[in-house]
Amino acid sequence: MVDLGCWPGGWLEEASRAVGHSGRVVGIDLVPIEPPLVNANVESLVGDMTEPTVISQIREALGGSCDVLLSDAAPKLTGVRERDDAAEENLLLAVEGLSEALLRTGGDLLIKLLECPEAQSFQQRLRSCYSSVKTVKSAATRKGSRERYLLARGFQGSAVVE
Repeated sequence: MVDLGCWPGGWLEEASRAVGHSGRVVGIDLVPIEPPLVNANVESLVGDMTEPTVISQIREALGGSCDVLLSDAAPKLTGVRERDDAAEENLLLAVEGLSEALLRTGGDLLIKLLECPEAQSFQQRLRSCYSSVKTVKSAATRKGSRERYLLARGFQGSAVVE
């Protein structure tokens, strides 16, 4: 399992429990997890998931491909809608590329989205390479928030990135 944007570490801990002692969880974020997790089946990397070199780092730490890719990452919002939407699009493109490079056939993706035209395009592209794609809003999400989650199940292969 891979957790993109893993700081502060809560999803890493849950993922560690979910995969059990025989599974492996690799997280990556710009910020180190402090204090570091001591779970034997978890490795936390410090790096920028939008950089192409991160794929090899994650695959090496993981020992290959993954069955589940999580991303709770979000861009730092500036309040300037066009700038924030562009930052969200950059993040979505990075996750899309990482999912195609890291997920095994049949794998699942769960990603946080901010509602914007870029997120709608992202969702449409994923429909061509997953068995099912749906969005959900967490009960914990503040009323009026643009935040939602996209669950894509059954990875079938790469889509063409526009």
